[in-house]
Amino acid sequence: MNANFRNFAIWVIIALLLVALFNLFQSNSGGSRRAGEVPYSELVAAVDAGNVAEVDIRGHKIEFQYRDKQGKFVSVNPDDATFVRRALDKGVRVVGRQTDDEVAIWSVLLNWLPILLIVAVWVFFMRQMQSGGGRAMGFGKSKAKLLTERHGRVTFEDVAGVDEAKVDLQEIVEFLRDPGKFQRLG
Repeated sequence: MNANFRNFAIWVIIALLLVALFNLFQSNSGGSRRAGEVPYSELVAAVDAGNVAEVDIRGHKIEFQYRDKQGKFVSVNPDDATFVRRALDKGVRVVGRQTDDEVAIWSVLLNWLPILLIVAVWVFFMRQMQSGGGRAMGFGKSKAKLLTERHGRVTFEDVAGVDEAKVDLQEIVEFLRDPGKFQRLG
């Protein structure tokens, strides 16, 4: 396989994984609603009909509870100044709370953390590939070096008088003649 094609395929796979992870951690901003989320128009109609017991307003988020249903429901306040007056006129208990900016900062940080982590890993791999001849993707590559005349060769004359070299050579010859014997020994 061509090395350029392999590198291109790796980058395509990395790009697809990044897009998939981004979509996984992205909040539902499309047309679909989360469970318990009610459109603002339905909330206003329920307040006008007297079906809402309590409203908790936190910035643009409205949590409310129906009189006849269990659980809390959520809607978004589109800066309607008449909503609070309308709810109070219908006898709805209105609770207003200050928005917690620290929670919003943590929320943004937690949403972006996986993406930042992926980018950091990608930068790490890119730097490893640029320095050191591609060590990042070089799993299992041999580190053997070619022995040339310049690096100094070991000849038979260099080791002819060394008895240990002779014994080692005899063991190698014996292994080549009968490898089963060495396998039995372990």
